[in-house]
Amino acid sequence: MRYMIGVDFGGSSSKATLLGEDGCVYATASCEYPTYYPQNGWAEQDPRDSWGAFVQNVRALLSQSGVAARDVAALALDAATHTAVLLDARDQPVRNAIYWTDTRATEEAAALEAMCGGEIVSLAYNSVSSLWTLPQLMWLSRHEPESLRATRRVLAIKDYVRYRLTGDFVTDDIEAMGFMLLDANRNAWSEHLCALAGIPIAAMPEIVRPTQGLSPIRQEALAETGLAEGTLVIAGATDTAMEVYAAGANRPGEATVKLATAGRICSITPRAVVDPCLVTYRHVVDGLWYPGTATKSCAASNRWYRDTFGGDFGEMSAAAATVPRGSDGLFFHPYLQGEITPYRDDRLRASFVGATSHHARAHFNRAVLEGVAYSLKDCYATLRALDIAPVRAVLLGGGAKAPLWRQILADMLSIPLRTVENADSSLGSAMLAGVAVGAFASHQQATERCVRIQAEILPDPQGASFYESHFSLYKQIQAALAPVYHQL
Repeated sequence: MRYMIGVDFGGSSSKATLLGEDGCVYATASCEYPTYYPQNGWAEQDPRDSWGAFVQNVRALLSQSGVAARDVAALALDAATHTAVLLDARDQPVRNAIYWTDTRATEEAAALEAMCGGEIVSLAYNSVSSLWTLPQLMWLSRHEPESLRATRRVLAIKDYVRYRLTGDFVTDDIEAMGFMLLDANRNAWSEHLCALAGIPIAAMPEIVRPTQGLSPIRQEALAETGLAEGTLVIAGATDTAMEVYAAGANRPGEATVKLATAGRICSITPRAVVDPCLVTYRHVVDGLWYPGTATKSCAASNRWYRDTFGGDFGEMSAAAATVPRGSDGLFFHPYLQGEITPYRDDRLRASFVGATSHHARAHFNRAVLEGVAYSLKDCYATLRALDIAPVRAVLLGGGAKAPLWRQILADMLSIPLRTVENADSSLGSAMLAGVAVGAFASHQQATERCVRIQAEILPDPQGASFYESHFSLYKQIQAALAPVYHQL
């Protein structure tokens, strides 16, 4: 039997999955590494830590499973977008990679938006903010010009690991969009955007599709990793793209709804949808896209409430279940860090509104769950206004394990939801590697073999009607309080 390896590089650790062509997972491994915070608002990673984690994880997979290295047909890597590795003439990192959560380039992003924001959207298909590589490189040009002068190659962090494996200077066309240096209309690097960044096009990698770029592993990398000759490395893609893929959301009309620290709805569409309220990327399946909307504080709101007022998630959920829909008129707006969709307003604040002497702790517990769900309904309404709202979705993230929250969300969005056993991005990468080398005949076969539905959550008609009627109140409260928040 042939096996595939998928490796994800996250903010604090790397996870790897060993997948068989029968669709079963034979081993998983993880390895932690640091994210550095040299100043408030800054976040950086040493790309060499990612290579070390990769080596450790691959060796752990082979050791745990007993699978012979020669039976590993292919591997793929994924990581968060917007994390550029700058290499010098000796192909060594010039500096730590600026991680995507870093906000040092806020001024550069604002200047770009004022100067040519509309033009950038038309080229890159996304709106400017400090998390994109373009304003980050502009910050380096202004504050660390020596770093850009020393740069000969620019790679994403997963592509740096792939370069160490194969010697290829390649990225995929989903990752390429994350740099905000790509002309998405032509699927080619933009002279104009690269010039704004202070980077010559010659420094940018070749662009291929995620299943392309199949390359053998270099001898020195074989010795270090324990892999065998014959294993091929594909281009891979970004973590969100692979998570969407692992969830089986691979057809128009489907979506993923992620209940993690932040919340996100990614809708699968047959065309690119460009709008300032969306973050738009290509899908790994040819011809598809996944425009997304997001709320900043999803599970983070639940965690903040628990940490601030005490208790544990199980007790909080059980108490919330005793309270009727609508929390007896208590509303929570989850703007702990401002909000993304649809307001794009960092100055919004979180609030409880409507409290009376009747309300007890259980009401506040439920109001938090409903408030986040209302915020995701705001995201869904944005998709609906653009005629790309999904008709069903897969729930992802830690919040997907909470039955009450799942039902509230199904009622709030008024669409069927389902959960799957494993939608980890490293599994998605392994699945994609299997398609690339023919272990799976198609994306559909990979989905049928590897994606296992765990639960189906149908909207309750009464609940859907209730939340639809109360959504206008939620919106009215936000509109009324926004001017107040801007003065705080």
